[in-house]
Amino acid sequence: MPRPDLSRVPEWYHGYIKAAEGEDLTAMLHNQQQTVTAFLASIPEDMRDYRYAPGKWTIRDLVQHINDGERVFAYRSLSFARFDPAPLPGFDENDWADNSGASTRNWDDLVAEFKSLRESSVLLFKSFSEAQLEASGTASDKSNYVRAFGFIMVGHLEHHVKIIKERYLS
Repeated sequence: MPRPDLSRVPEWYHGYIKAAEGEDLTAMLHNQQQTVTAFLASIPEDMRDYRYAPGKWTIRDLVQHINDGERVFAYRSLSFARFDPAPLPGFDENDWADNSGASTRNWDDLVAEFKSLRESSVLLFKSFSEAQLEASGTASDKSNYVRAFGFIMVGHLEHHVKIIKERYLS
């Protein structure tokens, strides 16, 4: 599968797409699901509610954000692939985090939710035809397209796993 054409994607997503190494999107999504599920399961219980600085999210908050992002990117992909002309709203990750209730969530449930969401994303992207992968639409007041959202999912997860490793667990 060809990589996304960055000229069709808002600039704020370019870093995520560049962080998604490879060209086989469904394989990247699947492999990440396995490695990240194992990584999350290995995080010690006493670190799950750790903040590396005042005002920063906990690891639990980050996992909830990863799950929320997976849902948003999948919905955008599905909507565009179905050629729905309606523009989709943006989402403010800080507002969503403040209202997610992540601090009350069971850790194993958060990890299982990620695993399930990612399995669903793999199947979703496997189902798309080439025309659907090229379908575009508007989200957050900017044009984007289905193929890009798949690579954004991969890069978004890479970004947050790197943050957890470098800022929380090092």
